[in-house]
Amino acid sequence: METVNRILQEKITARIAPNKAVLIFGARRVGKTVMMRKIVDNYSGRTMMLNGEDYDTLALLENRSIANYRHLLDGIDLLAIDEAQNIPQIGSILKLIVDEIPGISVLASGSSSFDLLNKTGEPLVGRSTQFLLTPFSQREIAQIETPFETRQNLEARLIYGSYPEVVMMENYERKTDYLRDIVGAYLLKDILAIDGLKNSSKMRDLLRLIAFQLGSEVSYDELGKQLSMSKTTVEKYLDLLEKVFVIYRLGAYSRNLRKEVTKAGKWYFYDNGIRNAIIGAFSPLAIRQDVGALWENYIIGERRKANFNEGLHKEFYFWRTYDKQEIDLIEENPNNLTALEFKWGNKMPTVPKVFQEAYPHVEFHVVNRENYLEFV
Repeated sequence: METVNRILQEKITARIAPNKAVLIFGARRVGKTVMMRKIVDNYSGRTMMLNGEDYDTLALLENRSIANYRHLLDGIDLLAIDEAQNIPQIGSILKLIVDEIPGISVLASGSSSFDLLNKTGEPLVGRSTQFLLTPFSQREIAQIETPFETRQNLEARLIYGSYPEVVMMENYERKTDYLRDIVGAYLLKDILAIDGLKNSSKMRDLLRLIAFQLGSEVSYDELGKQLSMSKTTVEKYLDLLEKVFVIYRLGAYSRNLRKEVTKAGKWYFYDNGIRNAIIGAFSPLAIRQDVGALWENYIIGERRKANFNEGLHKEFYFWRTYDKQEIDLIEENPNNLTALEFKWGNKMPTVPKVFQEAYPHVEFHVVNRENYLEFV
């Protein structure tokens, strides 16, 4: 089977340094373990790789003393810990190791940013570099398919997404089963593990509502009414879902023009396949009503993947006025502003007049099936 080299692998390797920690975040099954093993295998010094889900690893690290860690890591140049979020107080453990074991480098992965950075002791401020690994980007998939094959596979990307194992599967039924397994066995497991949640039904119902409102502005009050929970609980659950890299929020872009919407938010999924698995929607595009939303989710996702993989430091927003003029995506970086409108069909809308007058120097592009490879 052909292999895909992850864009981040070389960048992560370059950041490994003595008495520093490199943290790799990303959802379950996006390829963190495979990439970590490649990095460890190619490392020139002595290495130790542990799995945070293994009881032996927990036993090795539970004695939180400098003497224990110096004995355990004697002669080790690189300590790698996969799924580190499963280890109690892992943030404090990593801090102790990088502070007290001379010359050691640490590489750790987690399917939640919650445990490594916030919940378990002092964050590794000044001692760590963080990377986010997503499902395959189209730039990565291009290593194993031609431009013609890419266009042929576009419908599959919108329906089944870009998880590494899904991309490698040729049978659509297997893709469907795999995605359902991820949602059932891994995704909800990680969510429930955070913050001691005991009932997955409300979380699954919330995810379904977000999936059906893909690309639309979301009212927390309305979600709360539909789910019989408070607005505060809705916000808490959405925050948890963002911390395990299932969904992310785009806020509204504004420089305080009177007509611009400022407080609204839209929620998108990191992967189209996960979104479709949550609502059981694997029908062909020709008979679907949500193709525009899938297209929007896919292109925004690819733009964000490029941002993470290339370290571009862009901020992402949508733009809308109260009289319903809107633009799907605004990308902001220190040097320029880019506006993108996504159309599955052949329409070529012009930039809204209010936007053009307010931001005359902004680049505006319409992204459709004919030109999308220029933008992903």
